Amino acid sequence: MGIFQILDRLEEAVEALLDTKSAASSSTLQQNSKAGNTKKLINCYICKKSFAYLSHLKTHMRVHTGEKPHTCPQCPKSFSRSSRLSTHLRFHTGEKPYSCPLCSKLFASSGTCKQHIVTHTGEKPFSCSFCEKSFSRSDNLRSHFRVHTGEKPYTCPQCSKSFAHSHNLREHIRIHTGEKPYTCPQCTKSFSRSSDLRSHLRVHTGEKPYTCPQCTKSFAHSNGLRSHLRVHTGEKPFPCSP
Repeated sequence: MGIFQILDRLEEAVEALLDTKSAASSSTLQQNSKAGNTKKLINCYICKKSFAYLSHLKTHMRVHTGEKPHTCPQCPKSFSRSSRLSTHLRFHTGEKPYSCPLCSKLFASSGTCKQHIVTHTGEKPFSCSFCEKSFSRSDNLRSHFRVHTGEKPYTCPQCSKSFAHSHNLREHIRIHTGEKPYTCPQCTKSFSRSSDLRSHLRVHTGEKPYTCPQCTKSFAHSNGLRSHLRVHTGEKPFPCSP
């Protein structure tokens, strides 16, 4: 028997149960509801999570089935809940109904607005259980965990190389596609990564942010500083091969 057939039977059973409630028990239920003590009627048979309403259980079951019945009419994305589709549609319309009370910056979703507000307060409530680092956002903590676990859930569909973060995968895929979306505004050079463009811009600006702590000589790139430090340390990491 399929999951949704089971749910349909549960719905019938619950409706029959509710129909047989007496007026007295209905009154008791209303009193308990006002007191915040309403009994949760239905459990998810997969993870045992409880729900007061069958509609909530049906929505929850999509976590297990992977069903995403709410499809965006403007792109191929689908969602398990209509509320998430509504939020997503704002990225197409440009609507940003949530405003930061501290700087008036606008956001498409309340969650993104809340995450932004933390940048003003400096609060970092999400702490790593492996090290002392803390984060202002839960998704940043989840991403950081991969440093400790070694998890690399983002896999290149062309060469099977895996990455810990989605942005690293996006940058890697440009090796296969040849895409170079970051163009220097001062010359015609283009780059596949924004960090490479920032590094290149120092050719034009003359900026040298990497300073030797022993002689104050400065370099445009970190690898230039690393090579220079061997002058002071005497390190010779590249032996001559016979």
